[in-house]
Amino acid sequence: MLWPWSSRDKTPELHGERVILRAPQPHDYKEWRALRHQSRSFLKPFEPRWTEADLGRSVYFARLRRGKQEAEQGTDFTFFIFVMEGDRQKLVGGMTLSNIRRRAAQFVTLGYWMGEPFAGQGYMTEAVGAVLPFVFDTLGLHRIHAAFLPDNLASRRVLEKNGFKEEGYADKYLQIDGKWADHVLFGLTREHYEARRRRRFA
Repeated sequence: MLWPWSSRDKTPELHGERVILRAPQPHDYKEWRALRHQSRSFLKPFEPRWTEADLGRSVYFARLRRGKQEAEQGTDFTFFIFVMEGDRQKLVGGMTLSNIRRRAAQFVTLGYWMGEPFAGQGYMTEAVGAVLPFVFDTLGLHRIHAAFLPDNLASRRVLEKNGFKEEGYADKYLQIDGKWADHVLFGLTREHYEARRRRRFA
């Protein structure tokens, strides 16, 4: 019998100067669990509430199955972010492209997390930069959205360095750490992305 992840995932492998983005695989489970567990206190103020049970093997494999199906449908893409350590890939964080909308909207929502030992080293800025050509050139979308807590200056820097612009403020936007929290809304359109790319290569 073929496992649900035995056929090729539609999520591409993307590369930055130091980072590699690819779909989570079964053999990543132990490293993912260890990094999430190690970073729990660091991530807790910025994420929906989660428990030790959410780090379980069955939950992880259910996410793999769901992620593969969503990639095949073209609605969501889940990436793990790696850096090279010698001859092996070392997990440092994760990223999602979710709620892809077509027709008149043509947008996607960006989310990401970074393991505590790797924060502040520029990996997420590079990872976001690596995913943008996939969003605009491969998927052909017009806009990418992101939101962060008002005091999350690290997220603000990541997005600003990649050309995102502040677009608004959403009251009680998402439930974070068990309570509804305000968020700053950022966005990047195809027009601004392409203009920025032209300036960079001029």
